[in-house]
Amino acid sequence: MSAADGTAAPAPLDDESATSLDNPSVRARIRRVLPYTLLLAAGIILLDQGSKFWAEATLEPGVGVPVLGELIQWRLVYNPGAAFGIGGDYTWILTVVAALAVVGLAVFVTRLSSIRWAIAAGALFGGAISHLGDRLFREPGFAKGEIVDFIDYAGFFIGNVADIALVLGAIGIVVLSLAGVSPRRPEPRELGPSPE
Repeated sequence: MSAADGTAAPAPLDDESATSLDNPSVRARIRRVLPYTLLLAAGIILLDQGSKFWAEATLEPGVGVPVLGELIQWRLVYNPGAAFGIGGDYTWILTVVAALAVVGLAVFVTRLSSIRWAIAAGALFGGAISHLGDRLFREPGFAKGEIVDFIDYAGFFIGNVADIALVLGAIGIVVLSLAGVSPRRPEPRELGPSPE
């Protein structure tokens, strides 16, 4: 088949070639998407750590301050464990798991060319890095740090901004996966025309 100018038109790419990291078009889309992913992750880290600084400077540990009545309160607690305080005696193991998750997400986000996937993964990446920072640098010591939680959801769960980012990012990835959206094959309207 020939193009309008008489030259041979390139053969259409199959699905594997169209999403391969060897494809220059895919690499170009990744270069355009990655800064936004990293910017979102950095914003989540700053918001999470800033809100934790505010909570520690303002709130008395364990004392509830109503925000939406009993439904949402500020209540400062320190969590050595995972969700719901699980594994509090094994904080160093949680630190190792968090570090592995951050490394895995770092590799993953450098391979995304879909903006929707980048948003979901960026939220996960930012939340995971912020939690790892707590584990590494907060009291009682390196790799044994406690997570600062201060958003009390009706006494059922106390979390923070990073938790919100992690949950929303995970939901986003599940929805995108179920919808069949490829991490490396964005719809054309997401990024505009591919570079030459």
